[in-house]
Amino acid sequence: MPLSMYSISVPVFKRNLGSLAAILSKAGEHCASRGIAEPALLQARLFPDMFALTRQVQVAADFAKGASARLAGVEPERFDDNEQTFADLCARLDKTIAYISTFTPAQIDGAEDRQISYMMGKRQIDMNGRDYLFGVMLPNFYFHYTTAYNLLRHNGVSIGKSDFMGTA
Repeated sequence: MPLSMYSISVPVFKRNLGSLAAILSKAGEHCASRGIAEPALLQARLFPDMFALTRQVQVAADFAKGASARLAGVEPERFDDNEQTFADLCARLDKTIAYISTFTPAQIDGAEDRQISYMMGKRQIDMNGRDYLFGVMLPNFYFHYTTAYNLLRHNGVSIGKSDFMGTA
């Protein structure tokens, strides 16, 4: 049986967003147990021109919800970017998981040839669903998820590969 567009998108995003939420919970515990103010980690960057941790998490969630919605043929729901704590970020991930869970295989399967159009800045991008998922959305999702993980690991949060991979 061929892979379905649904099975290689929504469940993958849900699993990884859940793993990211668990990692962020560990980061909150790390701060609390060591007397570190959360903003010290939430505003951490790998380099000055990169997004801070908070934005990395927001963008990872946005790629998951944007991909799922557009593959289903709907415009993604917009979330406010107002998270200020690890608990806030976990709530955003929970909200994203709940949102993408509303999409069914029937809505997404067959989207590999569906025309996807979206704005990248002021430029409109048009491509088929397969190229959109594999060439844009999954790589960007993993980039921001991995960067969030690396920021926390670099700043001493006790996490490892098993935290990143999560549970099957």
